[in-house]
Amino acid sequence: MNIISIIEKKKDKKKLSSDEITYAVNAYVMNIISDAQMAALLMAICINGMDIDETYYLTKAMLESGDVIDLSSIDGIKVDKHSTGGVGDKTTLVVAPIVASLGVSVAKLSGKGLGHTGGTIDKLESISGFRSNLKEEEFINQVKKIGIVDAEQTKELVPADKKIYSLRDVTGTTRSIPLIASSIMSKKLASGADKIVLDVKTGSGALITDFEDSVNLAKVMVTIGKMFKKQTVAFITDMNEPLGNTIGNGLEVKEAIETLKGNGNERFTDLCLTISSYMISLGKKILLSEAKEMAKKALESGLALEKFKEFVMYQGGDITNIEVSKNTYDVTSIYDGYVRDIDEVMLANECLVMGAGRLNKDDEINHGVGMVIKKHIGDYVRKNEVLVTVYYDDKKPSDENILKSFALSKNKDDGFPIIYTVIK
Repeated sequence: MNIISIIEKKKDKKKLSSDEITYAVNAYVMNIISDAQMAALLMAICINGMDIDETYYLTKAMLESGDVIDLSSIDGIKVDKHSTGGVGDKTTLVVAPIVASLGVSVAKLSGKGLGHTGGTIDKLESISGFRSNLKEEEFINQVKKIGIVDAEQTKELVPADKKIYSLRDVTGTTRSIPLIASSIMSKKLASGADKIVLDVKTGSGALITDFEDSVNLAKVMVTIGKMFKKQTVAFITDMNEPLGNTIGNGLEVKEAIETLKGNGNERFTDLCLTISSYMISLGKKILLSEAKEMAKKALESGLALEKFKEFVMYQGGDITNIEVSKNTYDVTSIYDGYVRDIDEVMLANECLVMGAGRLNKDDEINHGVGMVIKKHIGDYVRKNEVLVTVYYDDKKPSDENILKSFALSKNKDDGFPIIYTVIK
């Protein structure tokens, strides 16, 4: 088989076979074909797309490039959750403990962030002593003991995705529905869960900004899940403003804990409870309404908070010692008006300037820096009222850019729903 003919075939908008896709993936992992050749194929896919069969073949080839975690020794139905990522997305830190506290096992592999979106592992590693690099045996044993684990993806799991993703990141081929779908689903399938819940972000701060494209991505991933005989549910959720009140790793962990105490941002709490309810419903095979009541009680009673503490302790973390910068200052509004829009990407990029994220995958990050958002879309702001509290160390953000991030209006805008639709 010849990689040039495969590239030309996709360039000419023709359908690739399972054998051709498998060859390209395996040859790239084994360094038989070059970065330049794979980049050309990825660009052809990005421009001309793939049908559902091709996307399934690509997912399967990437999945089979490495190990698959066997969770069959763990009793009950195992449910996994994945978000396509967004500014201030600390949902897993709340959802996983709620679900696990009610007896549904959550065996989760998470990643580190690149660019303005933070990774769940980065957030967890702001907790002093927290271990994310677990061996497979440790991973499985922890689920058996306490019903919850969240660890960093190992090198043995889906190596093709790791290598292809790094190439996509530097070749402008990240925003492709078949490439995104196969990347996400190969990792979820390798994690070994029985059922999968997906949180697909849409809006100005999401990887996919167009609503219809977000729906299409969700449908493709749900279909792939079914093709692998895994029940999969996808939410389309809003990413037109920061999720919750914080941006930055340590600050987001603290907000997650406050949410587990019942003191969370209402919009963020609603999202966490809804996703939790679906995971509980799938895991326990009960009605969604019953699952939602159980999730609320787990939050209100403190049961979910205790599970979070147990989870952190099992992975070596000290919940009383979370890295948050001591230096703070407020950015205040220069006008009166209702918040009409928030440029969450601009805010996140200012956090990136302070060191909250990575420009390159090997960059060291500052877990303590970030922002607390004091006003959201629809809120009224008076002149000199605080919009954002900045937490910083040696580098400060641009106050001018923070102010530019908030668009004010004389008229109130009700904002966006947190959940648009559910695709099953």
